[in-house]
Amino acid sequence: MQSLQDKASEWSGVAAGDAFAIDDANVFEALGGTPQPFVDLSTNFYTRVYEDEEEWFREIFSGSKKEDAIQNQYEFLVQRMGGPPLFSQRRGHPALIGRHRPFPVTHRAAERWLHHMQQALDSTESINSDTKTKMMYFFRHTAYFLVAGNEMTRQAQGAPPCKHATSKPAE
Repeated sequence: MQSLQDKASEWSGVAAGDAFAIDDANVFEALGGTPQPFVDLSTNFYTRVYEDEEEWFREIFSGSKKEDAIQNQYEFLVQRMGGPPLFSQRRGHPALIGRHRPFPVTHRAAERWLHHMQQALDSTESINSDTKTKMMYFFRHTAYFLVAGNEMTRQAQGAPPCKHATSKPAE
């Protein structure tokens, strides 16, 4: 059986080594040792998400307040990128698959999410180009890790796989 990480690499088109290049250096410290770049990124991202023209995508986020989504994301990113454990201190272990279980984490939703994240990264001036590239590899791989986790859960419950599932990398 293929691991979730292997599926994430296959579906995202991002090798695990590239996805986890963020661990080669402390991104938090490289960006000034302050949460602000992550706050900026998360604010840019969720502003786009909550204003998305696709109702099906906005609906995924309708059960949470934009401000809470921004805080959850930037605290997770600060922690994951080498900063203090803000997310865990407030919410416990990140447990990404479990926390995303209530949502329809499909290939289509992952691509829409990644579209907004790429735009948010592009417009966040407090993050340098090299770090943006590393972060996007991480985001792409992680998005498809969550898709793979969702697929695993659905199959365990006897549901068919996502109709957008494919054995080749997303384009």
